[in-house]
Amino acid sequence: MGKPRILLATIVPEHVRALLDDACEVVTAPGGARPTAEQLAELLPSVEGVLTTNQMAVPNALIDRCPGLRVIANNGVGYDNVDIPYATSKGVLVCNTPGVLSGAVADLTFSLLLDLARHIPANDRHVRSGNWTRGAGRIGVDVRGKTLGIIGFGRIGHVVAKTAQGFDLRVLYYDPVRDPAAEAAGLATYAERESVFREADFLTVHCFLDETTRHHISTREFGWMKRTAYLINTSRGPVIDEEALCAALQAGEIAGAGLDVMEQEPLDPAGTLCSLENVILLPHVGSATTETRLAMIELAARNLVNAVHGRMPEAPVNPEVLRDPASARNAQR
Repeated sequence: MGKPRILLATIVPEHVRALLDDACEVVTAPGGARPTAEQLAELLPSVEGVLTTNQMAVPNALIDRCPGLRVIANNGVGYDNVDIPYATSKGVLVCNTPGVLSGAVADLTFSLLLDLARHIPANDRHVRSGNWTRGAGRIGVDVRGKTLGIIGFGRIGHVVAKTAQGFDLRVLYYDPVRDPAAEAAGLATYAERESVFREADFLTVHCFLDETTRHHISTREFGWMKRTAYLINTSRGPVIDEEALCAALQAGEIAGAGLDVMEQEPLDPAGTLCSLENVILLPHVGSATTETRLAMIELAARNLVNAVHGRMPEAPVNPEVLRDPASARNAQR
């Protein structure tokens, strides 16, 4: 029996490619680069699995054209590039890479929090521009003793809460599923969603993205926040209504924002966000450390190899596909 055929739709280090070659017949786009949308549509119907990123959409119409497709292994924690219920109904397993990036994203969250509190980018520009000779830099605010609000209390939210303890922050969280163990341990205090927005001096967002969380934070929520509060988003861009955010920043309804993710990426440099002085913008680098990116691609490759060989991967999004394929398909009809 031959090896399962898979599409490699992202760049991987040599040792990961060797792992894939050993276990699978590997197909790549012409030139070995990431496939274009047109190349993906041409290549995907001929394979059983694909290793890709959550930046590459696999629409339902394409899944329909791929009756042999069994596994979509994302190199990333997000999986909104795939319609999970639809993939499940077609017997397609989707995997992601949670856990291994939690520390890196939490670190970046606090980097943005501190940058906002102390105006680090603005003060850096102040020095480089020569303005220091004409006056002092911008005065910031204390972090210690303030309230940190966390919206979405999953793996990353937990690490953020643990980090906050070192800064003597009071931590409030909202999540549809409460965590009594974390509350009992003193890691964070549960509060209703509106209360978290109203009480937070720094509000950080760690939601997954689906239709229930798209524009989850908009005009109403910014109206709840303190005018002195800062918003941080290192989750998914469309969780926040960007037009409403720009209006709140321009009107001074909130003090500022730190964003690693946006609704449209790459961000248009001519857009409103890039014109605002009270927002820090990063190019979606939450997981961008050497160690974390390596751990992510290794996990994604293991997920794919295990799944195409019929074994349960380490991080399945819809494990019911492997546990009971027939029931998974019927449940979605």
